[in-house]
Amino acid sequence: MKVVIPAAGLGTRFLPATKSQPKEMLPMVDRPIIQYVVEEAVASGADDILIVTGRGKRALEDHFDLSLELADRDDLPELRELDELSRRARIHFVRQREPRGLANAIECARFHTGKEPFGVLLGDTINVCDPPLLRQLWDRYERYHAPVLAVESVPDEKVRDYGIVDGPEVEPGVYRCERLVEKPPLADAPSRLGITGAYVLTPEIYDAIDRTRPDAHGEVQLTDALQLLARDRPVYAATFRGTRYDIGDRYLWLRTNLVFAWNSAELRDRLRPVLETLLEGSRATPSEPRPHRSRRRPKSRSRAER
Repeated sequence: MKVVIPAAGLGTRFLPATKSQPKEMLPMVDRPIIQYVVEEAVASGADDILIVTGRGKRALEDHFDLSLELADRDDLPELRELDELSRRARIHFVRQREPRGLANAIECARFHTGKEPFGVLLGDTINVCDPPLLRQLWDRYERYHAPVLAVESVPDEKVRDYGIVDGPEVEPGVYRCERLVEKPPLADAPSRLGITGAYVLTPEIYDAIDRTRPDAHGEVQLTDALQLLARDRPVYAATFRGTRYDIGDRYLWLRTNLVFAWNSAELRDRLRPVLETLLEGSRATPSEPRPHRSRRRPKSRSRAER
């Protein structure tokens, strides 16, 4: 299975943290977000992964490079696991030269995926599902031999943040898409089924992208391309078993970090007193006092110390 991971977003909602590092490299407890995404792709059966990057995203390539300098060390099992992940699938990179929307990022994979169906996972979303979410979608694809996208019910106040789909339910949790609308106002939303950012697409999507007009911001939206495609052939939306963690802004990133840390037995025991103190409303630093900042001018360091 080939999988495309768009990871070219500018990350403006995380500035200044993302001024010089990709948002996909922000840590989620002990590993960057993008590693979780690649792990899901591999667990779903991917053996060929294309990550679509942009300017300033070289760290993504470095992260999945093999750690040959660690070949003789046995005390870094986490890096050995990462190397094994990089060996289980061929990981390629291509650059989206302009920020022209999700559909344009996927179009960058045209010559890589060729005439094969392929999966798509967003580079800033973590799915915790069993079986993996992309595997669930691929099973639907093998049944219908048509594009399938993951959806979930979203609250009214979040409708404007999602592509929304509507259509008849052909079996429990599976819908034939008749209408797809990108981020509609609540009053214009045809349903509450929001596209979560995981897809299995077929090569016909590229022709649909070519026919899709850019929006008011000059971006080509994948939802609009799928609407065009759905006029010519079946496109399905499917709910899934599991939990999706959107990492799209600072609050969502912090919340997911907290959830993942709490799910670690070791970290939970150490975090519990910290959280209890915070919940009690204490103004003191819960673990250690803040280091005193001296008003004295620090001594200059030698070149070696720098």
